[in-house]
Amino acid sequence: MLGNSNATANLAVKDLVKAKAFYEGTLGLNEVHNEGGELIVYKSGDTSINVYQSKFAGTNKATALTWMVGDEIDNVVRALKLKGVAFEHYDMPGLTLEGDIHVGNGMKVAWFKDPDGNILNLVDR
Repeated sequence: MLGNSNATANLAVKDLVKAKAFYEGTLGLNEVHNEGGELIVYKSGDTSINVYQSKFAGTNKATALTWMVGDEIDNVVRALKLKGVAFEHYDMPGLTLEGDIHVGNGMKVAWFKDPDGNILNLVDR
C-alpha cells in the first residue's frame, strides 16, 4: 500500500532558530519551505526532513535519521568534526571504534546529535 510512496523524517526541536543554524550552517541542508517559524522543511538528496518546534524535542533515545553517504563517510565525519560536531561513541557488539567511526559487520557508521539531542547517523551504504 505505501511501498511506492515517499516518506519524510520528522525531527522535533525546542528552538527552531538554533536548529536552523545547525541544519543549514553545520550540515549544509537547504531550506525548501518554512511554515511561519513552526516548521522548516529541508531537502536532503531525494528526500525531505521536517524540523518542527515541539515540547517533546530530544526525548527520543534512538536514532532518528540516517544518511547513506557511501565511501564518503570518512570525509563527511572529518568535515563535520571541523564544524564542531561531537560524535557519539557506543559500546556495540561486533563493532570497533576507529576514531569516531564504528566499524564491523561489513559497515561503517558514525552517530552524532543535533542541538536538541536528536540522534543522527551516517552509514557507508
